[in-house]
Amino acid sequence: MAEGTKLEIVSPERLVISEVVKSVVVPGAEGYFTVLGDHAPMMTTLKRGFITVEDNSGVSHVYYVRGGFADVSTEGLTILAEEARPVAEFRREEIEALIATGMSALEAAATAEEEQRLQTELDAWRNLLLESTSTTTAH
Repeated sequence: MAEGTKLEIVSPERLVISEVVKSVVVPGAEGYFTVLGDHAPMMTTLKRGFITVEDNSGVSHVYYVRGGFADVSTEGLTILAEEARPVAEFRREEIEALIATGMSALEAAATAEEEQRLQTELDAWRNLLLESTSTTTAH
């Protein structure tokens, strides 16, 4: 196995992280997957969720992503996200406001499809609130 995986997480606003890491757990469209050194090349879309990065010293760092693409290649893992931020950057008040907005939108949903989409979004914000207020980085 290689010594690690070169990881880059990029959002429209900034380069969130660019470093060699031990492992990365990614919220792919078909479910979470883990990338280690020498991972087979693949490309997938991302769902809203958490990326857990284990650095080479064994410390985990968690990032929130909202959609995008993940490209695993021989050069490493590149994530192009619609939105990406370290969980530590979210303030509790910000997340609570997003949850309140999501609950109002869910109550006003006109179709079952819209309701399902809004419920998924609301669940993601609730999970982010739990993640940001937990004392560990495990989820």
